[in-house]
Amino acid sequence: MATIATQSKKLVYRFDEGDASMRDLLGGKGSNLCEMARLELPIPPGFVVTTEACLDYFALGQQFPEGLWENIQENIGRLEEVMGRGFGSTANPLLVSVRSGAKISMPGMMDTILNLGINDDVVDGLASMMGEPRPAYDAYRRFLQIYADVVMEVEHDTFEKILAEHKKQAGVSLDYELGAEQLRDVIADFKAAIR
Repeated sequence: MATIATQSKKLVYRFDEGDASMRDLLGGKGSNLCEMARLELPIPPGFVVTTEACLDYFALGQQFPEGLWENIQENIGRLEEVMGRGFGSTANPLLVSVRSGAKISMPGMMDTILNLGINDDVVDGLASMMGEPRPAYDAYRRFLQIYADVVMEVEHDTFEKILAEHKKQAGVSLDYELGAEQLRDVIADFKAAIR
């Protein structure tokens, strides 16, 4: 197996550690978020996994470079501390968005995963925290759909057909018209399709 010297390489940058000049290392989105943080614009905290870490991942046969996972965990811990929420917490959950990026902007070509961290237990905590279950279950439904599409390469139409059938059964035409119980059923069907 190939090895990559990562000890001297910084693989993860917090938004407050980079700037716009680091496009090659942090990608367009990442370097712009870092620049916004540097300018003290009101953006949520976050971090960027470098393009070098990505290249190392592929050079290692799709294995994380040494120290990358620990760096990611450390940065999630910082997000938890800053946000006052816990990743995986059922009482006060921290959900994150994961965006892919590249040096050159490619609108529509790169994917985003929203609500990473939500699961069967977390969704109930999120619903309780929000005071209304419907938006929490809709967030979970959206996470399952995009994660399965982007990461697991489940055909996108699979979920659209399931959603259309549930809307038809409910006698509604728009997604937001589905209630929390109906969304629970959609989620169950999404999970069955993913399996």
